[in-house]
Amino acid sequence: MRFGAAVLRSYEDPFTVEEVRLDAGPAEGEVLVRIAGCGMCRTDLAVRRSAGRSPLPAVLGHEGAGVVVETGGPETGLSPGDHVVLGFDSCGHCRGCLAGSPAYCDRFAALNLFGGRPEHAGRFTDAAGGALAPRWFGQSSFAAYAMVPARNAVRVDPSLPLELLGPLGCGFLTGAGAVLNSFGAGPGDTVAVFGAGAVGLAAVMAATAAGAVAVAVDRHPERLAFAEKLNAVPVHAASAGLPDRIRRLTDGGAQYALDTTGSGRLINDALRALRPLGHLGLVARLHTALALEPGTLDRGRRIFHICEGDAVPGLLVPRLTGLWRAGLFPFDQLIRTYPLSDINEAERDCEAGLVVKPVLIP
Repeated sequence: MRFGAAVLRSYEDPFTVEEVRLDAGPAEGEVLVRIAGCGMCRTDLAVRRSAGRSPLPAVLGHEGAGVVVETGGPETGLSPGDHVVLGFDSCGHCRGCLAGSPAYCDRFAALNLFGGRPEHAGRFTDAAGGALAPRWFGQSSFAAYAMVPARNAVRVDPSLPLELLGPLGCGFLTGAGAVLNSFGAGPGDTVAVFGAGAVGLAAVMAATAAGAVAVAVDRHPERLAFAEKLNAVPVHAASAGLPDRIRRLTDGGAQYALDTTGSGRLINDALRALRPLGHLGLVARLHTALALEPGTLDRGRRIFHICEGDAVPGLLVPRLTGLWRAGLFPFDQLIRTYPLSDINEAERDCEAGLVVKPVLIP
């Protein structure tokens, strides 16, 4: 079959929307999905800075949602017509996967970031027959169709707004999962979120939905205003004495802090803003050595990395859609849609901070 997709051919050039070709139907354990919408995540855009480790040319996109068109057999547990949200890939067999922690799969980097599954890779080409990289995050969903392992697909209620659900598979999953899974925050807890982008605002929504008090730290006034609409206490990142201010707002310090920025200064501020025994989770990739200031880890404070919100997508995605229906997780308010043909405009708007979460509609 032939269909349209956004192809990134070099690390410097814009995306090109062109015809691609899939030469075979689903293999055992796979499903073919017609994409209704796909979120643009900063991990997609970080490919441009991956120092050649992510193979090109490639079809990126890993926040897809759509309708199952064909399955590779009954063992997939899915049927044509099912509405699905697509998550990250995992092997299903290693210690992490068997322990219910697929985000810590032994093959996570290889499957999602640096090549994808090698099985059947040659069937996915451009219109001239030129090879495209194997599936990005098991999806490559900046496209009209995606062939995915059934393990990646979470069935959702068909009454939900399918074209908007894709970011629940990564960005919103990561922020919400950090609060609900990694921290286990609940009533009486305080959560300070550093960076009010898509991941950070999802964390804010999850914290307030769980009954915790959320503090949002960012340098963009419009992001802080949005966080305040979501019931967070807004604090400008350049505020004098930032840790002291957060401690005052949280009656002695936050129990939990989440950094989505990767900024060494803000990470140190976040640690200083914690109460004794407080936890700081990091979700952004660090590009330089992290120097921790003296005293930041005193009194039982901890710092750790969180991948994909410590989530099992099949469990967390339905929980988040349930919270949305209850008016407690209004993720749709963070989204602006673009036609797939406007992918380069969506990228520019995302990089400029003009949109929280772009979603591309094939």
